[in-house]
Amino acid sequence: MLKWLGLSLLILVLDQASKLTIDATMPLYSSIAILPSFNLTYVRNTGAAFSFLSEAGGWQRWFFAALALSISVSIIIWMKRLQKHETLLAVALSLVLGGAIGNLIDRLAYGYVIDFLDIFYNTWHWPAFNIADAGITIGVILMLAESLGLTKHQDPIATDIQN
Repeated sequence: MLKWLGLSLLILVLDQASKLTIDATMPLYSSIAILPSFNLTYVRNTGAAFSFLSEAGGWQRWFFAALALSISVSIIIWMKRLQKHETLLAVALSLVLGGAIGNLIDRLAYGYVIDFLDIFYNTWHWPAFNIADAGITIGVILMLAESLGLTKHQDPIATDIQN
């Protein structure tokens, strides 16, 4: 389990280091063009994903912090119970855990989450996000892929024998 917690720690360190760098080097709401459809844009999100409940009056800070903490504890327990062959699920849970803790730190320390990755096309912008959000999203996608059986590889010899 330690190697998977190491992956969580890597996501957490990359997330926090990038947020501290953005906060120290960019004024709030400023943008730096990186690619034709990608900017670094410094924003603060007091809500959940895509600014959900960002204008709720402050209670959401503690609600989302408690939610992230309970999810993190549940993921650690889940990871401890995984079998050795459940590698993809371990990776997925590690990514979600690292991201959840990264955003939890922001909520507890600042009352908001620092977002800065801005992907867009013409005038349409995906809501800004951060490395923690990316870890959570990729982890959830991997979990869904595994639960739907999309990651299972069939042995071609066994398939021929069955047919």
